[in-house]
Amino acid sequence: MNPDNIGAMRTFGIAPTWLDLYDYRERVARMYRERDAALRAGEAPAEVWTRFRTAKDALFRDHPQSALPPDERARFVGLRYFPYAPELRLEAELAPLPPDDQGQAEVQAPTSGPHAMPLRRAARLTFTLAGAPHTLTVFWIDVYGGGLFLPFRDATCGHETYGAGRYLFDTVKGSTFLRLDGTSDEDGKPMGYGGGRVLLDFNYAYNPSCAYDPRWLCPLAPRENWLDVPVRAGELTYDAVDHSPG
Repeated sequence: MNPDNIGAMRTFGIAPTWLDLYDYRERVARMYRERDAALRAGEAPAEVWTRFRTAKDALFRDHPQSALPPDERARFVGLRYFPYAPELRLEAELAPLPPDDQGQAEVQAPTSGPHAMPLRRAARLTFTLAGAPHTLTVFWIDVYGGGLFLPFRDATCGHETYGAGRYLFDTVKGSTFLRLDGTSDEDGKPMGYGGGRVLLDFNYAYNPSCAYDPRWLCPLAPRENWLDVPVRAGELTYDAVDHSPG
């Protein structure tokens, strides 16, 4: 989660540390690695998703870097989701932007605070949803080390899901996507990544940290990543009163 959480207090009065933040990110990255390995091994996608949700709920409840306010963690019993939707587990084509596009690719993305955040367009995803073609931009967060970032909004925002949109992945924070084409040199492929088929699973769509606590400053989806169709999969609006899992 965001480094701002260093200033938040644990319920027993000890501030989390930068080492806690490292541990949180490593645990999130491990969750995604284990998910991808299970799917490649042929496990049932709905069962893999349920196990993933359980691991994420444990982080939100118990970890000092949880996005939840400290005083809410003791009564937290789980994030709410749409029912698992196999039809929203899609194959998509990920295409990097040509190099000559990179210089003019900076976007001032909205945030949950007063200032925009610069992002760079890195690639485009094309896929079919509700019988129609759609495109989403994958951005590069240009901070130290950098990372790929996919925010989006859809027609459920503001009544079923968080009004400012959700994320599909943010590799800076450990969340990622599954490549469907062989990409390692062991497969006889050249090193590097030229794009290709990826798994775009909206069942893993999740809320930005600002959906749980206004102390977070979160980048949000630029207009080009607003879908005009409902995506009824993934995380629902967080309810600080009713924590019953969906």
